[in-house]
Amino acid sequence: MNFELLHPADQLVMIMDRIYNYGMTTTSGGNLSIMDEQGDLWITPGGVDKGSLTRDDMVCVKNDGTIIGKHKPSSELPFHQSVYRRRSDIKSVLHAHPSALVAFSIVRRLPDVRLIPNVNLICGKIAMAPYGLPGSDDLGEKIAKKFDEGYSTVLLENHGVVIGSKSLFDAFMAFETLEFSARIELHAIALGNVRTLDDRLINISRMKNTPEMPTFKSQGHTSEEKAARRDMIKLIHRSYEQSLFTSTQGTYSVRLSDNSFLITPYGMDRKYLAAEDLVLVKDGAHEEGKTPSRSALLHDKIYNRNEEINSILIAHPPYTMAFAVTDEPFDSRTIPESYIMLRNIEKIPFGASFMQPDMTADIISHKTPVILCENDCVIVTGQNLLNAFDRLEVAEYSAHAIIASKRLGSIVQISDQEVADIHVAFNLAE
Repeated sequence: MNFELLHPADQLVMIMDRIYNYGMTTTSGGNLSIMDEQGDLWITPGGVDKGSLTRDDMVCVKNDGTIIGKHKPSSELPFHQSVYRRRSDIKSVLHAHPSALVAFSIVRRLPDVRLIPNVNLICGKIAMAPYGLPGSDDLGEKIAKKFDEGYSTVLLENHGVVIGSKSLFDAFMAFETLEFSARIELHAIALGNVRTLDDRLINISRMKNTPEMPTFKSQGHTSEEKAARRDMIKLIHRSYEQSLFTSTQGTYSVRLSDNSFLITPYGMDRKYLAAEDLVLVKDGAHEEGKTPSRSALLHDKIYNRNEEINSILIAHPPYTMAFAVTDEPFDSRTIPESYIMLRNIEKIPFGASFMQPDMTADIISHKTPVILCENDCVIVTGQNLLNAFDRLEVAEYSAHAIIASKRLGSIVQISDQEVADIHVAFNLAE
């Protein structure tokens, strides 16, 4: 899908629908706008259900101030106009009240954008604007002042967040990424000391480049490959809807019977991925005209070392990632299902997954099917696609339960004897 070819009204509907259905705004909260090539401002309406907007509900504010549409524009039109007046490079503005960012807003504290590298790279530096009355010129000026200072992501005291960007999708990507990171930070605080990345480690993360691989021209697709593409897309979309992936973060791969594998492409929106977007990797080369995930070489090494592994997932789910950004171990001995599915979860140092892929691949085994990469990601492997996805779900549900239990008391782990009984009853390999 070429988002930029959509009419501004359709873009507004599509992104507001994602924000609302993703649980990042309410029926009456939030507003979006786009400045088109003619200098007309397209904005979401005021007082209309955000969960059922159509393109006909959108409002156009012409260059001369004329308002076209069946509704009045959002009451917060003034600060959208203030941002556009101050920053000619900005062509879209997003404002919403997602719960994690509001939590920071109401304690007047900026979230840490250095927990995982992509947050820093996508969101950059963020600022806090002083409180102002919603819809007022005063609030518009306070927000615009921060944009004047060069910020494009501004948290509002006791309010929400405003993000400006060159396109509405870029604004949404920064918004989604920042809210995801804020959730990780809130969960991590419940576990203990939160570890952040310094400049050296942020710079190291920039070394994670798209692998240099030869290409080949596809000579057709087998029924096995077509089925794998279909099944991968279903679970990629489910992963996005369940907040296990974000629009641009999250990787799947599936090995085929000839030892080739399919993998998600780099930099494409996970919500709208289609079967034809997936990249086939075979004998160290990938389909021409496509760009595979930057972790393709790591997947290849894991498959080469583990004949029982036929699917690999790399993700950043917020509860699981809370363990990756703290020193708290992720002990799966909470309930039998968690231990059976996750076994022994190991942590590896930041950067190891892309700087030391051989070492990372060597750690994976039937006893260690899940690895946490510090301040980076979780790697989940499985005998097949559904098994790997199930493990990812179980990891996130288990992490959620452990973090929630901190409010109740000390965790009582399943004992060594009880673990031994599980091994016998479920025939788990030692």
